[in-house]
Amino acid sequence: MPRGPYADLVDHLTRTTPLSSSEAARVVDEVVAYFAEPVREFVKRRHTELQRGGHTNDQIFTVLGAELASRRFAPPELSPRQLRRMVYG
Repeated sequence: MPRGPYADLVDHLTRTTPLSSSEAARVVDEVVAYFAEPVREFVKRRHTELQRGGHTNDQIFTVLGAELASRRFAPPELSPRQLRRMVYG
């Protein structure tokens, strides 16, 4: 039986997917860690990823604003200038 704060979710995943209990626990840990990433680190990481994908800063800051707004517990809306300052200081 899984233990921890998300034991019910791990149990649900093992019942509804082909994942084992340890695999489901690892997936839950990864998802929780992903959504726990601080806004500044998220913005920097995604900026780098999108920049490598060939996007311009104007496109990137539009995408970042939309992505931040769709997070489970979204931070306050940030302007492109605020996002730019997180990336470039």
